Amino acid sequence: MLESLYQDIILDHYKRPRNVGKIEDYDVGMELANPTCGDVIGIHLKLDEEGRVADAKFHGHGCSISQSSASMLTVKLKGKTLEDARHLIQRFYDMMKGVEGNYEDLGELQALKGVAKYPVRIKCATLAWKALEQGMDKKEGC
Repeated sequence: MLESLYQDIILDHYKRPRNVGKIEDYDVGMELANPTCGDVIGIHLKLDEEGRVADAKFHGHGCSISQSSASMLTVKLKGKTLEDARHLIQRFYDMMKGVEGNYEDLGELQALKGVAKYPVRIKCATLAWKALEQGMDKKEGC
């Protein structure tokens, strides 16, 4: 029952992705490709005066896992600071690595928890997250 609900969430974000597009004057941006499968995800963030994510968009192509993960990520980012985003990234990576814990704070992203059982698909689920992380590193000069 729970697994079916999670599949419904993933398919819903794949068929009706949220926040698709590009932000022309973005503050954080990066595009990455997964050479193993050919998936491509670009992510753009626009920050407000307080350093919070005012808008988040993604573009690219790929499987249902990569596209739904990017869609859910952009939804979750709005209103967050870059520090909050780094915490969110770490929490998501922990879940993908199969680290035991309570991930209720990730909301709908928990639907991707089952991907941790399939190491080949983890790269699909984390592609947008890696693009976000590298985009933030670039902005912050890391």
